[in-house]
Amino acid sequence: MGFKSGFFKVANLTVQQPLARITRGMTLGARVAVLDDQGQVMLVQHTYSPGWILPGGGVEKGETLVAAALREIREEAGIIGEAPVLHGIFSNEPAFRGDHVACFVVRKFSRAAWKPNMEIAAAQFFAVADLPEATTGGTRRRLAEIIHGAAISEMW
Repeated sequence: MGFKSGFFKVANLTVQQPLARITRGMTLGARVAVLDDQGQVMLVQHTYSPGWILPGGGVEKGETLVAAALREIREEAGIIGEAPVLHGIFSNEPAFRGDHVACFVVRKFSRAAWKPNMEIAAAQFFAVADLPEATTGGTRRRLAEIIHGAAISEMW
């Protein structure tokens, strides 16, 4: 019997990732660098893991990468994005065996009402030049590639 990730988000967030590691041979996720006109990027902080990261999450069965990226930024940060551009696809093997992450860039968007929930403790824009200390390495690498033209790594 399959499971719906939404059920685990509501029932027990700590179960979702370990269960996916056991039940899926390969996973695919989408993360999005939402950049505004003032040189800021949207970052989120999960309730179940430390650090600030780009909003995003898993691609559901029957869902495209683009649809997943747009859904995740809406759910996690209240961002209604337009015209996502694929930055790259990365292996997340060291952190999550068999996992791949597609990273998109969104520069045109609006923002709907949003408040913290069971999954996301905080969602806010930060100046790219002044990221929070707890910003994760993968997030910092993607922003260096997107903003500063750093060499693109194959690893998240």
